[in-house]
Amino acid sequence: MQVSNMLAAQYYPGTSLLHRVDPRSKIVAACAYVIVLFLLDSFSAMAVMGGGLIAGIALAGIPTAWLWRGVRPVLYLIIFTAFFQVFLNGGEVIWQLGPIHVYREGIINTGFLAIRLILLVLSGSILTFTTPPVLLTDALGRIMSPLSKVRIPSYELALMMTIALRFIPTLVMEVDRIIKAQKARGALSGGGPVSRAKSIMPVMVPLFVMSFRHADELAAAMESRCWRGGKGRTVRRKLAYGANDAVFGLAVLVVLVISLLLGRFMQVI
Repeated sequence: MQVSNMLAAQYYPGTSLLHRVDPRSKIVAACAYVIVLFLLDSFSAMAVMGGGLIAGIALAGIPTAWLWRGVRPVLYLIIFTAFFQVFLNGGEVIWQLGPIHVYREGIINTGFLAIRLILLVLSGSILTFTTPPVLLTDALGRIMSPLSKVRIPSYELALMMTIALRFIPTLVMEVDRIIKAQKARGALSGGGPVSRAKSIMPVMVPLFVMSFRHADELAAAMESRCWRGGKGRTVRRKLAYGANDAVFGLAVLVVLVISLLLGRFMQVI
């Protein structure tokens, strides 16, 4: 079990156009991107969506290694689901070996599934890679501010979401430390699936204990700084829309419109 190379919800410093775009614009664009992504049913439209995402990655200057570490865990899910799609989906048989059948529809569905999952992960990764956690919290709080009119603490919800994202790398590092410590004590060993399943408990129990300890320390730190929620709270950097947001929004709109035209109306393969 190797988790030390995983990257998730981390910020990659930079001065690119995407880094300078208002976080609210990036959040709205990411949500619109995901919605359109699940409305498409053609590879040509997926190619347009992927091309726009690749252009954004190149513009932000995010290293390929960071993106690969974020996508790699999804590959196991793709491989697992591909088995059921290719061999058990039904439809036109294109290859057969005894009782094993490979279906054409299964291969197509697997391709759609793989592309969707990879683009979904990358779109979320670009948002977190190009947005500092503090600005992400402020942006989420601003977007959800109308909820405060019905007595829903929008800023507190935004802070909870940001803290959850921020603690992902911390928990990953904790898991890596626990695994190394347990291996040094001989608690984790190889074997079949049953042995591997039993070896999860020596990792999960200390992880839960450390998670609660981190939560208590964070709560104590916030209370010592007299944090009392978002009401009346001021920010050091005020969010404001500018020319960068207009250029970014227009580019995203063009990509989404072209993808919808190809995938939903023109029915291009």
